Amino acid sequence: MMWCPKVYALAALACGVIASLSTCEANKTTETLSPSDAQFCHGGLEVMYPEVDIRDCTIIPARLREKISKEWGPPKMKMATAKKRKYALMMVDPDAPSRRNPIRSYWRHWLIADIEGPELRSGNIKGSVLSEYARPTPPQHSGLHRYQFMLFEQPEDQTLSLSKEEMASLGNWEPQAFIGRFGLGQPVASVQFLTQSYKD
Repeated sequence: MMWCPKVYALAALACGVIASLSTCEANKTTETLSPSDAQFCHGGLEVMYPEVDIRDCTIIPARLREKISKEWGPPKMKMATAKKRKYALMMVDPDAPSRRNPIRSYWRHWLIADIEGPELRSGNIKGSVLSEYARPTPPQHSGLHRYQFMLFEQPEDQTLSLSKEEMASLGNWEPQAFIGRFGLGQPVASVQFLTQSYKD
């Protein structure tokens, strides 16, 4: 059977559309959260950067990855249901230097104590900064990293602090040891975003 040029053209166009759709589906698949990553978030904690408001576990879009790594400072944090008491907030990367080989886990990106409930409700937290905010800067070719925010109710009789050993390095931090030392218990709220190097 002989095909005319128009049929060839239509066939080529169809192949191009199918290839394009396949590429889109492949990209969509790589940008989908795993069930375990999606289940991390609870409690209504919001992370607000200039161009993205994170209320549920999510992956940062490629177009915003350079901004979150190089331009944006600490996000605003908000929880509408915060009580009239003090809270502690930590931000960590459990995937340092990569999720496949997390030999520097956990990497401490932010740690604040003495956050007042009304500050959380308004989205303008202050508190006592124990570890300054460090932007997410995952290494090239290390894949997606999880950046996890956990909020704890701070016992009234506890003054939170880092030991000299903890202050000496951001990497290889043991948040569970810190949590246990001050009796923080389970986080009342947590949220995370995933991002990777903007150069990838």
